[in-house]
Amino acid sequence: MKALIYILPILFSFLVQSQELVPISKAEVLTKVSENNTSIKISVEEFNQAQADYRQTNAVFLPNITASHTAIATTNPLMAFGSKLNQGILTQNDFNPALLNNPSQVENYATKLEIQQPLINLDGVYQRKAAKSKMEAMSLKTERTQDYLEFEVDKAYMQLQLAYEAVEVLEKALEAANANKKLADDSFKQGYLQRADVLNVDVRVTEVQNQLQMAKSNIQNASNYLSFLMNDETYVLYTPTDKLSVSTFTVNDRKVSENRSDIKAMEFASKAYEAMNKADKMAFLPRLNAFGSYELYDDQVFQGDASGYLFGAQLSWDIFQGSKRFGKAQKSKAEFEQSKLEYEQYVSQSNLELNKAKRAFLDAENSLQLTSLALEQSEESLRIRTNRFKEGLEKTSDLLIAETQYAQKQLEYYQTIFEYNYAQAYLQFLTKE
Repeated sequence: MKALIYILPILFSFLVQSQELVPISKAEVLTKVSENNTSIKISVEEFNQAQADYRQTNAVFLPNITASHTAIATTNPLMAFGSKLNQGILTQNDFNPALLNNPSQVENYATKLEIQQPLINLDGVYQRKAAKSKMEAMSLKTERTQDYLEFEVDKAYMQLQLAYEAVEVLEKALEAANANKKLADDSFKQGYLQRADVLNVDVRVTEVQNQLQMAKSNIQNASNYLSFLMNDETYVLYTPTDKLSVSTFTVNDRKVSENRSDIKAMEFASKAYEAMNKADKMAFLPRLNAFGSYELYDDQVFQGDASGYLFGAQLSWDIFQGSKRFGKAQKSKAEFEQSKLEYEQYVSQSNLELNKAKRAFLDAENSLQLTSLALEQSEESLRIRTNRFKEGLEKTSDLLIAETQYAQKQLEYYQTIFEYNYAQAYLQFLTKE
C-alpha cells in the first residue's frame, strides 16, 4: 500500500509530462471562443430562425403569385360546354339539345396565372411587429451569450493560472519537505531525533505529494474546460502565458443598466407579446384583399389560343368564430402582462445580484490585504524556525507546523487573488451595457 502511495504521484506526473503543453494567452482564448464556441453558434441559429419568421411576415404587403397548368377530359354537360366556351370553339351545332345533354368527351388544357394582393390586414401588421421585436430580442440574446462566454473565459483562465500557481507552491513545499526529511533522517542516525519525529516528517512529505497531485489534476480540469469553451476536441494541456496578478478596479459607480443586452432583450420580448395581443384584437376587424388572374385555354397541351382575365377585390369579415378569438385575445393579454412582470422581476433580481457582487468584491479586497500580511508573517516565521532547526534549537513538529502554514498561506493568497479578480469580472459582467 505504501509503495502504491509513492508510485501514483510519479505515474501521474509522467502522464502529465507526456501530454502536449500548449502556451496560450487569454486574448487567444477569447478569439477562439468567439469563432468556434457551440453556444454562440446555437444562439446565432436561434436568431436566424427569428429572422426567417420576420421575413415570412412580408406576406402582409407582398402579393401571392401562383401559376398552374390543368388538364381535364370530361363528358359532364356543364363542364364540356364551359370548356368549349373558354376555348372559344363553340358553334351553332353545339346548342343542339341532344349534344348539350349528352356531349362527347371534351379535353381542356388551362394555364392560369393568379395574383392575390393584401390591402388591409391590420392583424397581420401587428404580427409583423411582434416578429420584428422577437428578432431584435434574439439578436440581443446572442450578444449577451457572447458577454457571458467572455466572463466564463475570464474565470476559466484564472482557474488555470491558479492551478499552476498551486503546483509551483506545492513543488517548492515538496522540495522543502524532502530536504527536511533528509535532515531528519541524518539527525535520527546521529541520535538527535526520535523515530516518531521522522515519521511525522514522512507524513508531511506524503501530504504534500497528495496535494501536488490534486493541483496537477486541477490543471487538467481547467485545460479541458478551456478546450470545451473553444470547441477544441484535442484536449491538450494549456499553460497560461499571463501570470495571475491583482487587477485594479473601482466599484463605486457601478449599476445595472436597462440597456444591458439581456434586459433589453426581455423588453423587446414584452413588446412582442404586446403586439401579438393587438394582432388578436385586430382579428375582429374585416380584411380587404385584391385578386386577379390571367387564363389561357386550348384543347392541346401547353397551348393557349383563347385567353381571359379576371380581377377584383374582396372585403371579408369573420363575424363570429364561436369564442375562439375571444379566448385567444384573453390569452395573449395575460402573456403580455406576465412578460411585464417577468421584466420587472428580472431587473430587480439583477440589482440584487449586483449588490451581492459588490459586497463579495469588498470582502475579497479586505481578504487580499489580510492574506498578503499573513503570507509575509508566515514566510518570516518559517525562515526563523528553519535556521533554528538546523542548529538543533527547534522541534521537528514546530518546523513542520511552520512549513505547512507557509504553504497554506501561499495557497490562500493566490486563492484570494482569484476571488478578487473573479469578483471584478462578475461585476463587469453584471454592469456591462
